[in-house]
Amino acid sequence: MKLYTEKYIPELHVSLQPVAEIEGFPVRPGLFDVHGAMMLPVGVNFTVHTHYGTSCTLLLFHRNASTPYARLPFPEAYKIGDVYSMIVFGLDIEEFEYAYQIDGPYDPKNGLTFNRDAVLLDPYAKSVTSTRVWGGRKSGCYHARVIKDVFDWGAMPQSTRTMSDLVIYELHVRGFTFHPSSGVAHRGTFAGLMEKIPYLKELGINAVELMPIFEFDEAIAAREVNGKKLLDYWGYNTVGFFAPNTTYIANDEYNHEGTELKVLIKALHDNGIEVILDVVFNHTAEGNEKGPTFCFKGFDNKVYYMLTPNGNYYNFSGCGNTLNCNNPIVRQLILECLRYWAVNYRIDGFRFDLASILGRHEDGSPLNNPPLLELLATDPVLRNVKLIAEAWDAGGLYQVGKFPASKRWAEWNGRYRDSLRSFLKGDYWHSWEASWSISGSGDLYGGFYSDNNNNYAGYNSCVNFLTCHDGFTLYDLYSYNQKHNEGNGWNNTDGSDDNRSWNCGAEGDTDDPEVLSLRFRMIRNACAVLMCSRGTPMFLAGDEFGNTQFGNNNAYCQDNEISWLDWSLLEKNRDLFEFFRFMIAYRHRHPVIRQMLPDAVCGMEPLLTHSVNAEQVYIPNDAQTFAVSFAGYNLEAEADDLVYVAVNTHWEDVRITLPSLNSSQAWYLSVNTWGDEQGRYFYPEGEEVRIDHEFIMRPRSVAVFTGRDLYKMSDTRENCDS
Repeated sequence: MKLYTEKYIPELHVSLQPVAEIEGFPVRPGLFDVHGAMMLPVGVNFTVHTHYGTSCTLLLFHRNASTPYARLPFPEAYKIGDVYSMIVFGLDIEEFEYAYQIDGPYDPKNGLTFNRDAVLLDPYAKSVTSTRVWGGRKSGCYHARVIKDVFDWGAMPQSTRTMSDLVIYELHVRGFTFHPSSGVAHRGTFAGLMEKIPYLKELGINAVELMPIFEFDEAIAAREVNGKKLLDYWGYNTVGFFAPNTTYIANDEYNHEGTELKVLIKALHDNGIEVILDVVFNHTAEGNEKGPTFCFKGFDNKVYYMLTPNGNYYNFSGCGNTLNCNNPIVRQLILECLRYWAVNYRIDGFRFDLASILGRHEDGSPLNNPPLLELLATDPVLRNVKLIAEAWDAGGLYQVGKFPASKRWAEWNGRYRDSLRSFLKGDYWHSWEASWSISGSGDLYGGFYSDNNNNYAGYNSCVNFLTCHDGFTLYDLYSYNQKHNEGNGWNNTDGSDDNRSWNCGAEGDTDDPEVLSLRFRMIRNACAVLMCSRGTPMFLAGDEFGNTQFGNNNAYCQDNEISWLDWSLLEKNRDLFEFFRFMIAYRHRHPVIRQMLPDAVCGMEPLLTHSVNAEQVYIPNDAQTFAVSFAGYNLEAEADDLVYVAVNTHWEDVRITLPSLNSSQAWYLSVNTWGDEQGRYFYPEGEEVRIDHEFIMRPRSVAVFTGRDLYKMSDTRENCDS
C-alpha cells in the first residue's frame, strides 16, 4: 500500500481526498456506518463486516466478466470493530461489478466455514448480476452493482388504510401475465403487471401481495422431469435481500435497477392499490451443508444461520437452512432491509413467510418475547407499514392465535382456511369454528365484543383466506379430491395432503353440466363468505375467473401452463368474475362487515350468530345451516348498516327466518349463490328482492341480505320468499 502525505489545511478540505493507493487505486478509510456500496461524487464507498473473519478483499470486475481486474485488500487501518470500509476514488459505477473474499478459520464442527477463495456477494447489494435472463444458468459467481437512485416519488403520501379495509390479491409477477392470453406487451414483468392495473381497478381490489420479488436464482436447482424443465419458479430461495429480481424487468436497467418496479408501485398507488411484499427471512438459497457458498456462509456462517451443536444446519424452514433471526447482527440486517424497501420503494406492507422462525432462539427454541418481532413492531420508520405473519413454520411450530404480535402484527388465519373449507363442503362438525371465523375470529384475536386485547389488534390482526399460492386454486378446491403433483417429479409425495377439498362428483376435468354447476356454486359460496367475513380477505389471482392448476397444489417448480394464469378463462367464466366484482364492491359499501360501528338505531346487536331461526342466537355444534349478522350505524351514510349472511351446506332446501326489524326497515336479498330463474346471483342496490321474514335456502348455497330503510327503497321489486 502506497501512503500519501500532505499538510492539513482546513480551508482546502472541501471534499474527500485519498490518503493511500492500493493496487494503483487511490483510497481512504470509508463511511463505516453505511452498509453496502454507495456512489459518492469522488468514487464509491464500500462497507462490509465479518465477526469471525480475519481479513477482507474487495474484488472489482468488468461488466459480465468472471475474473476480477483488481483485488483490493482492506488494510487493518480501514477497520473499526468488525467493520471494513474503504472509499475507492475515480470509479465509474457503470464500468464495474464487485464482490468480496473473506479469510478466516475453517472449523465446520464449530460453525466456521471460511474459504478465502470463495467469491461472495455483498449482503447489502442493491443489484445482483448474473441472473438477468429467466431460466438461464448463471455464469460464474454472483456479483453486485452500485445503483444510482434518481427516482422522484414527489409528495406521494403514505396510505392510511387499516388492515380490515383491504381486499388483498395475491399474485406471482411472472405467472400473472406470462401466458400469451394475457394480451400484454411485456409478459411476465413488472411492466406487464402495470398494463393490468385497469383490470385490477375493475375487479375492485385495493392491495396486491406480490410473491417474492427479492433477487432469486430460479435456475439454482433446475432439473428436468418428463421432458419439462423445472425451476425455482415461486422464488422463495433468496439470493439478495436488498435487490429486486432483475428477471422481472422488461428492459436492462444497468446501475438503475429497481426503476421499473418503482414506476409500477407508483402507478398502483396512484390508482388506490397498496403493495405488500411476500418476504423470506427464514432461510436463504445457500441450502444445507451440501449447498453453495456465495454470501452469508462465507461472511459469518456461525452468525447468520442456526446451527446444531455439531455445526450442521437446523432446518425449520424445510429448505435446508434457517436464518438466525434473533442474533443482533441478523436482526439489524432484517430491520435495515425492511426500512430500505419501505423508504426507497414505498412498500405498504410485508407478509413474512414461515414467520414463526422469526421468533426462534439460536438453538431453535421458541422465545416468549422475540427481540426481532418487537423491534419491527415498534420501529418508527415501519410504524404504519402492515406486518403480516404466516404464523407457523416447517419445524412444527404453529402460532395462529398465539403469535407474539405486540398489537401490530396481523396473521394469515390458518384456522379460517381450514374450518371454512371443511364446513363449506359439508363437514358440519366444523360449524362453531366456521361461525367464529366469519365473525372475525374474536376467540383468537379479540374484538368480538370490543377491540381490546393484550396481544392482537382484534379483526385488524386477522387475514382471512381460503386459497393462496400454496395449495389448490379455488376452482381446483372443488374439482379434485386428491392432489395431482406428479409433474413435480417426487411421485406425488410433495404438497399437503390436508386439502379439505371436494371434486363435486368427478375428479378433474369434466363436461358433466351438473358437476360444473355445483362447482361454480361452491366457488360463489366461498367468495360470498370470504367477502362477508370480518377481518381482511385475501384470495389468489385467477380465482375470480376459475383459473386451474390442474390439481397441482404445490406448483413451486412449474414455470408453464400449470402456473401461468390463462386469461381466456376470463371471458369463458365472465359471470364468475362479475360475481367476485360485486362481492368486493358490496364489502366496500358496507363498513359494518369490516369493523365495529356505533350501535344500530334499530337495536340489533353488533354481531351475532343465528340458527335457522334468527331468534335463536346459539347454534348447535353440528349445524349444517347458520347465519351471522352485522349491525351498526354508518355515520357517513347517516343510516343503519345491517348485513345478514346465511350459509346452507346441507344438500336439501332449508327454510330460515330473518331477524325482526322496526316498521321503517326491511330485509332485501342482495346475493343468492343458487341463482334465480334469470340466472342472476346478485342484485345491485335498487334491484334487490324484499324478504319479509322467511326465506328458502336452496341446497349448498349462500344468501346475503341487506337491511334498509323502506323510504330509501321505493323502486325495489315485490316481496318473494325464494
